[in-house]
Amino acid sequence: MKDRPVDRYHTVDEYIAYQDTSLQPMLQKMRAIIRSAAPHAEECISYMIPCYKYHGMLVGFGTHKKGCSFYTMNPAILRSYTSGLKDLKYTGSTIHFDPGKALPAALIKQLTKHRIKENEERDALKKMMKQKK
Repeated sequence: MKDRPVDRYHTVDEYIAYQDTSLQPMLQKMRAIIRSAAPHAEECISYMIPCYKYHGMLVGFGTHKKGCSFYTMNPAILRSYTSGLKDLKYTGSTIHFDPGKALPAALIKQLTKHRIKENEERDALKKMMKQKK
């Protein structure tokens, strides 16, 4: 990682540009996978990492010492995808990827779409509750 204060990342392009060059292709690919699964999501920097918002926080990605991470923003979600995670490292709501291995694009898309559904359902419930008041 290059020296740059983390509070200076204003765009995902900036974030990726200031990461180690060996990680940039993986970050670009992860970004493309998320954007294809969530074309209406707003791209932003939050929690000092690239994140996507759609009816609330959706997913995010970033770097760690040995590679990249995908953040589902929901610790419960990975418990229901354990069979798809058997060859991956994960903790809580985060999946960790080694730079030498291919990203599981189908899994990232599936998790992103799952999060879209969760957020849409939560948003619809909020609207319904407001109407009842």
